[in-house]
Amino acid sequence: MAASFGRGAMTNHWIDIQHADVILIIGSNAAENHPISFKWVQRARDKGGKLISVDPRFTRTSSLADLYAPIRPGTDIAFINGIINYALQNDLIQKEYVVKYTNAAYLIDPAFSFNDGIFSGYNFAERKYDKKTWKYQLDADGIPLKDESLQNPQCVYQLLKKFMSRYTPEKVSAVTGCPVDTFLKVAELYTSTHKPDRVATIMYAMGATQHTIGVQNIRAYGILQMLMGNMGMAGGGINALRGESNVQGSTDHGLLWHILPGYLDAPKVFGPKKDTDLKAWMANNTPTTKDSMSVNWLQNKPKYMINLLKAWFGDNATKENDFGFDWLPKASKPHAHVHIYEELYAGSKIEGMILMGTNPVVGGPNAMKEARSLEKLNWLVCADLWETETSVFWKRPGANPKAIKTEVFLLPMASSVEKEGSVSNSGRWAQWRYKAQNPPGEAITDLEFIDRLFRSVRKLYEDDVKAGKKVANPDPILKAYWNFTPEDHHEPDPHMVAKEINGFEWEKNFEHGDQIENFTKLTDDGKTACGCWIYSGSYNEDGNNMARRSKKDKTKMGMYHQWAWAWPMNRRIIYNRASVNMKGEPWNPKKPVIWWDGDEWKGDVPDGPAPAGKKLPFIMIPEGVARLFAPTLNDGPFPEHYEAVESVTRNVFNSQQYNPAVSLLPGTAGEYGTTARFPYIGTSYRVTEHWQAGAMTRNLPWLDELVPDMFCEISPSLAAKKGIKHGDKVIISSQRGSIETYALVTDRVQPLKVNGQMVEMVGMVWHFGYAGHASGSTCNFLTPHCGDPNTFIPEYKVFLVDIRKA
Repeated sequence: MAASFGRGAMTNHWIDIQHADVILIIGSNAAENHPISFKWVQRARDKGGKLISVDPRFTRTSSLADLYAPIRPGTDIAFINGIINYALQNDLIQKEYVVKYTNAAYLIDPAFSFNDGIFSGYNFAERKYDKKTWKYQLDADGIPLKDESLQNPQCVYQLLKKFMSRYTPEKVSAVTGCPVDTFLKVAELYTSTHKPDRVATIMYAMGATQHTIGVQNIRAYGILQMLMGNMGMAGGGINALRGESNVQGSTDHGLLWHILPGYLDAPKVFGPKKDTDLKAWMANNTPTTKDSMSVNWLQNKPKYMINLLKAWFGDNATKENDFGFDWLPKASKPHAHVHIYEELYAGSKIEGMILMGTNPVVGGPNAMKEARSLEKLNWLVCADLWETETSVFWKRPGANPKAIKTEVFLLPMASSVEKEGSVSNSGRWAQWRYKAQNPPGEAITDLEFIDRLFRSVRKLYEDDVKAGKKVANPDPILKAYWNFTPEDHHEPDPHMVAKEINGFEWEKNFEHGDQIENFTKLTDDGKTACGCWIYSGSYNEDGNNMARRSKKDKTKMGMYHQWAWAWPMNRRIIYNRASVNMKGEPWNPKKPVIWWDGDEWKGDVPDGPAPAGKKLPFIMIPEGVARLFAPTLNDGPFPEHYEAVESVTRNVFNSQQYNPAVSLLPGTAGEYGTTARFPYIGTSYRVTEHWQAGAMTRNLPWLDELVPDMFCEISPSLAAKKGIKHGDKVIISSQRGSIETYALVTDRVQPLKVNGQMVEMVGMVWHFGYAGHASGSTCNFLTPHCGDPNTFIPEYKVFLVDIRKA
């Protein structure tokens, strides 16, 4: 359900983990990569909570777990669907919650079907789904038909039960490699939280998302949590562990190609629904519902878009010109990371690129190809703290600098302690940080760089227009409202940016402090402006709420509402009205999130002000209930197991080897390997001592002492088979290329029995590259260019490799 707000916000928050009775960590080695989380994991265990670690390796997290379940990379759906099937077959669900707060009772169109890995509406030629049959049956008034007895064969519950029945413990074991008895222990422990007085949380990271079935992995987690009644509960929810201090904030504010700030859809003119003008965008982005119990908050999307446009274009945004909607770029095709580099490699019209705080020559998939694609640019700007592999891509091994035309500019930037502003953590808490010192030399902040760049570009436009020159599409630049630098400052003020994000009354102007209270006060007539609706309330008439640091906690549940500010509305647990029954009584009175006292809600900020029993809790979903059946995804309303594009085995659940909605990109033919040459599973992960692509940590000698070089982990059995000893240099190869690194032979990695045969894994850390104080081979030279059909996040976690002694 976190996906309602994006691809990875925590529904709960860090401190709340302490309230879990069961903690499932999957696709994450949280003890090593999110160590502060383990303060709260251990707090839960001190209270009797149990920890389950599901991981291909026996990690530091696994070493602390009460139950460790080994799993083959890329088989999360099979594992979780097996638990779902166990729950359904044994009637281990929170039934009242499921009936009232999910779409389990909704009747689905009789034309909907699923057969051999394919849902109805599939176009084999285009590898896409027409979702017309993925819909509810409606009565004469357009209200979904339901069967709250859950007996109708067309109700979601029965369809789900039939769908999941194939995921037997034996078949789950055959696909995942997890022994049957271990799997059953996990299933028994986890489903014990279907009782109202017990709750479980799921913690995941990029090990779950970086797959061609990444979105459906998280969907499976959501279905399990809904059946258990764990969404909205203290100690429950689905909690994405973000890998950067502000990666949550970056997506909240629209960093990804397909979204605008506040997760509004960026306009596009491809596919069945084209956003040709504001009216079309509104029609495509306004869900409809006639259920009087549904809040359907997304009906307000058009209002949020108008306020965003007003913030961007000011007085130039009027009702008569659609508030400047035409000035927004309209995507004519997908522009995710992989698409851009494939287009660049093929010789697109992209002349230049600005890369800020990113290092794709280490962090991008098929990274050597991405390095070669940069040779097609006329110019490249790298804005970073240090020289990175990307900024010196022309120095990489095998490159000929004389043959590369790209002009590269390396701009020195301020570090986090040298600038002021907010960061948003995984739990959606926006916290204000202050500048500790001025940046060295000519280094400037990101904000100043963007401000200078925009004003310089606008000056060029203004000069050309004054000179009578023909200028292509000047309006988005010349008519933008851009005023973040007070007259007595030489650089932009982050407080002014924060005020615009919060929202203000346009005619009074945010520079004078006329802030709106929160997004419920926004209007759709141009009288208010708001840069990001979900952050409205963060900097209002009370001041900078992100800077609050009160340790008072009136809830006694660790919510600390006066410490910083959480989106939306300072709500600490999303969908918290699902933590109570229709009377407003907590399912678990010992761990209350909110409750109705007869006159008002107490506890956390409630999901909407309506009295108990008047509205359904899932206010960001048109139906008002959580979706066990999700009709909007591109690869199916239920999560189905598919193998990775490169896999060591065939798919035993259906005849579709890999996700049928994945289309391999033009230009990638011949870039995918088979087990004939590459018989082992490759996967990647992090270590505590290095961060991301390593630019910051590999330039710090004391961290380099701890992990001085890239290494791979292999099992003793694979080492013996290949004649490799601990510490040997080895060559790891995939269809994309080869790297040289060191072997760490360890019992932490073990072969798994998959479909009757033993399969081996080569695990690699991915932080290294050829530049910096410490250098080493780049794992992502081996990973492929393919991704999830919903988000196109690349598939980093499963690829085929071979290994030999160097």
